[in-house]
Amino acid sequence: MEYVFHPLTLVTFFPLLGVLVILLLNTEAHKNIIRWTALITGLITFAISIWVLVQFNSEQPGLQMVINLPWIQVAGFNISYYLGIDGLSILLVLLTTLLTPIAILSTWSDIQVRVKDFMLFFLLLEVGMVGVFLAMDLFLFYIFWEFTLVPMYFLIGIWGGPNRLYAAIKFFLYTMAGSILMLLAILWLGLQGGTFSLPELIATSVIPEGIQFWLFLAFAAAFAIKVPMWPLHSWLPDAHVEAPTAGSVILAGVLLKMGTYGFLRINIPLFPQASIQLAPWIAALAVVGIIYGALVSYAQKDVKKLVAYSSVSHLGFVMLGLFALNPLGIQGSILQMVNHGISTGALFLIVGMIYERRHTRDMSAFGGLWTVMPVYAALTLIVALSSMALPGLNGFVGEFTILLGAFGSDVLGTPWFAGVAVLGVILAAIYILYMFQKMFLGPVDKDENRKLVDLNIREVVTLVPLLILIFWIGLYPRPFFNLMGPAVDQLVMVVQSATVAGLP
Repeated sequence: MEYVFHPLTLVTFFPLLGVLVILLLNTEAHKNIIRWTALITGLITFAISIWVLVQFNSEQPGLQMVINLPWIQVAGFNISYYLGIDGLSILLVLLTTLLTPIAILSTWSDIQVRVKDFMLFFLLLEVGMVGVFLAMDLFLFYIFWEFTLVPMYFLIGIWGGPNRLYAAIKFFLYTMAGSILMLLAILWLGLQGGTFSLPELIATSVIPEGIQFWLFLAFAAAFAIKVPMWPLHSWLPDAHVEAPTAGSVILAGVLLKMGTYGFLRINIPLFPQASIQLAPWIAALAVVGIIYGALVSYAQKDVKKLVAYSSVSHLGFVMLGLFALNPLGIQGSILQMVNHGISTGALFLIVGMIYERRHTRDMSAFGGLWTVMPVYAALTLIVALSSMALPGLNGFVGEFTILLGAFGSDVLGTPWFAGVAVLGVILAAIYILYMFQKMFLGPVDKDENRKLVDLNIREVVTLVPLLILIFWIGLYPRPFFNLMGPAVDQLVMVVQSATVAGLP
């Protein structure tokens, strides 16, 4: 029983208890009970993640609360049920368990059809996402990774917009294509190394540099599509635009971070020589993504598509910081993963709130909303300023730290990557302020907008936790850096040892 009630097992699989309860409820007669069951399950899972945080020793760099049990031990396969948490993953686990109940709460008025099925898929999705961040066995990691595809496919394909099937299939095929290469690389590593344990492979790996290069690319195919990096991003706007609000929140807030986390957890420590060799190329693609995402965002008329393309730009900063391969860059990237989940998740909630009232996302259909919906406008302004990295708010801390790391990176070899990336910060201010001006300022010149009702208590409560974090991280980020600091330093030592060894 100690394994069943292990903190990491509980935080990963507790949503399944909510799934079992919901399965027993009548679909039509118990809609509100189903909603409350899903919400309470999400809140308890978040409470369990706080329990994990309380037990976490921020001064210890290695894995903590480890559970490692034999699972599949046949035909050369040595696969274990291996979970662990450290400074690289704890913030992402907390982000996942926080955004899940927030997203569920946002569905109260949005999801009216097949509520039971929706909540089942959403809780199953949480299991897969948390599992990805905790799995320390590569085969188990792959199972959780692929598992997330199925619930998200149905969330988009059933409850999405008019082109939902196209968006769902495109999302599934893109992600599956990259995952096949990752599976081949995992099987090669497991059979050659005699284990699928990621910590053991990192500790004992003597993979030749040439092989590292190809294994790095095999994993990178899956991770780059999930991020998504330019030019593998084309599935993202379709998925976001067609997904229901809760789906967009969890897609932007958590699922995209699985890609950046994959580079952080697997590619960099397991293939340090290849990471050093390819860092300038990845940084170049990241900078292109930063500028491209910002420019395309400015060109959008659909506000949800604007927010979707902004993710390509923001995640470009994360990739730039990761492959600066120094403590500043990597810590900034981890924090920016969290910041993006908070700010962009909040933006998708805000877009969903106005869409429920007006049933359009065309910016030209609005104007003067500050006069009609002052609470909505004020909260939107805070989140918008956060997304454009205003000093004092969370986005600034992450992006500034990333730029410092990239500017001083020995691996990248030039400050020009950081210099060009700064343009992305300026462009973000342009497209976000343009969006705010079009929707909220000026006269109320449409009768439909004069009749709009401001946010209700439930909608405000949905946004408040994210607003608190926006100010907390912006004004006092030290606790967040302390959580990840030792683990990041240990990771950088792996890269430095590869440099000292003369590879390359």
